[in-house]
Amino acid sequence: MAALQALPRPIAPSSASSASSHSNSSSCCASAKSSLVSRRRWRNRGEKLSCFAVAGVDLTSPSTIPPLTTPPIEPVELMKATTDSLQYESGFLGGISGKTRPPWGASWTSNAPSSDRPGAMDYLAHTLTSRVYDVAIESPLQLASKLSERLGVQFWLKREDLQPVSFTFFCIQFCVFSFKLRGAYNMMANLPKERLEKGVICSSAGNHAQGVALAAQKLGCNAVIVMPVTTPEIKWKSVEKLGASVVLVGDSYDEAQAYAKGRAEKEGRMFIPPFDHPHVIMGQGTVGMEIIRQLRGPIHAIFVPVGGGGLIAGIAAYVKQVRPEVKIIGVEPSDANAMALSLHHGQRVMLEQVGGFADGVAVKTVGEETFRLCRELIDGVVLVSRDAICASIKDMFEEKRSILEPAGALSLAGAEAYCKYYGLRGESVVAITSGANMNFDRLRLVTELADVGRKQEAVLATSLSEEPGSFKHFCQLVGAVNITEFKYRYDANKDKALVLYSVGVHTSTELKSMVGRMESAQLQTVDLTDNDLAKDHLRHLVGGRTNVENELLCRFIFPERPGALMKFLDSFSPRWNITLFHYRSQGAAGANVLVGIQVAAGEMDEFRAIAASLGYEYALEMSNKAYQLLMN
Repeated sequence: MAALQALPRPIAPSSASSASSHSNSSSCCASAKSSLVSRRRWRNRGEKLSCFAVAGVDLTSPSTIPPLTTPPIEPVELMKATTDSLQYESGFLGGISGKTRPPWGASWTSNAPSSDRPGAMDYLAHTLTSRVYDVAIESPLQLASKLSERLGVQFWLKREDLQPVSFTFFCIQFCVFSFKLRGAYNMMANLPKERLEKGVICSSAGNHAQGVALAAQKLGCNAVIVMPVTTPEIKWKSVEKLGASVVLVGDSYDEAQAYAKGRAEKEGRMFIPPFDHPHVIMGQGTVGMEIIRQLRGPIHAIFVPVGGGGLIAGIAAYVKQVRPEVKIIGVEPSDANAMALSLHHGQRVMLEQVGGFADGVAVKTVGEETFRLCRELIDGVVLVSRDAICASIKDMFEEKRSILEPAGALSLAGAEAYCKYYGLRGESVVAITSGANMNFDRLRLVTELADVGRKQEAVLATSLSEEPGSFKHFCQLVGAVNITEFKYRYDANKDKALVLYSVGVHTSTELKSMVGRMESAQLQTVDLTDNDLAKDHLRHLVGGRTNVENELLCRFIFPERPGALMKFLDSFSPRWNITLFHYRSQGAAGANVLVGIQVAAGEMDEFRAIAASLGYEYALEMSNKAYQLLMN
């Protein structure tokens, strides 16, 4: 397991070092530029502003570009990995190792006739002539003035969360608030007429489902959208309103996808993947094309949210050919770091478990074609916490009065962390706000964690003597620091009391000073700000400490559907006694449930077997320091 890297404060990677680390990309750019013989401008409903013409290919006439021929992606046995096996400080540009770049001679820039994958010029030409503007707009690039002032950079927002469609149906204009429409429509628009007539099918419970449904509406073909039965009613009904047929199958995305692929083969429908297809990638790549067109001056980096890798692969495939000095930086949640791990190991990996808070990027495996491009083209991956994502959602609200979904705020969190980590000043950075389909019931959690993510609130636990005047003495030691939450419960059977509280802080020095005053007064104090178990559950259970023999503490993720609790109870009760139960909803991502169960040491194998057969993600928490402090 790679430990958290304790690194000295570095200088932000320079453009020169970026170019040298991308020698293949630079040579590709040189090849592309030598073939760019003219530049033309035209206007088309105010959407397309400029275009390149590649030698021998008329880009204004897509029919002159050779069609892509790509072989089917064969299933392969993937290396298993845990998210904890690669963690590093937030803001650090990581993921790149000696294994990352492809072997010599396997570069994507090669476009020999024997090549079975699209090459550099294929991606450039097909991105430039993509048909996404039949339905999408060129989303605005806006300066975030407050973030720019706070960070000392020119902080630009590429507003894909404002992405509407440009057509109406029965006098209603439909909006998806996400970039996903670009890839889905581009792939479907490139299908032969006879394939479209047989219909399309996809598996998704999010933005991709809406994109496919809208694309089918525009192209006049039949669409089937397969979703897990756990999908909230509001989501599948919104897809039905777009004219698609919705089928609810299975408890997980994997089950829904297996059904969709099987039905596609049986009925002759075309399966539309969410990210792992060249035409999908090229459609997403138009986001990068627009950024280069909209921001003419120097750009230090473009920050891109990463799930399966379609958006970042498309942007990198375009930008690294026309502006190779611009860094393309992926951003992932620290508990959903499939791309960072894949780059680190030089091969695609499958995560054993993945965090569901940023559900739009919660994938266990990145795409085969997306990884082929990313391992050569992108500059690295920044990892961010759930708290940092919540802080960026709040930043966006204060900046533009818009509310992003967690995955949509991911690149903001990464860009902010990167600028702070490397002390960036005076540069231009672009963060893609990729989606705004926020579930209302998740806002409570966002508001609770936003100040923690900004480092403006800390969660602490202090041990006090159970004697008159001890609480007053504690408050005096806190001093002028504002207490935002306080949890205490008297226990007559104990000499010490544990107080769990949150304080508003402005600087790390202010916090250290307060903790130092506590320690000087012989009041043991522990900082639990980065402990998710304490913030999600134990802060609500102070006073519940007790000695329970053979108590096993577990965190389960319950699917949000009727019968989930009874399925759990039928599996474990009355076989074992349940000693603690604390439920916290996370919206469509499922419920985060803390459970205490009395399980003897000799029964652990039986417990693990039943827990595995249940099908709910779970983790044991007995070694968590917050549990040891507050509950044991």
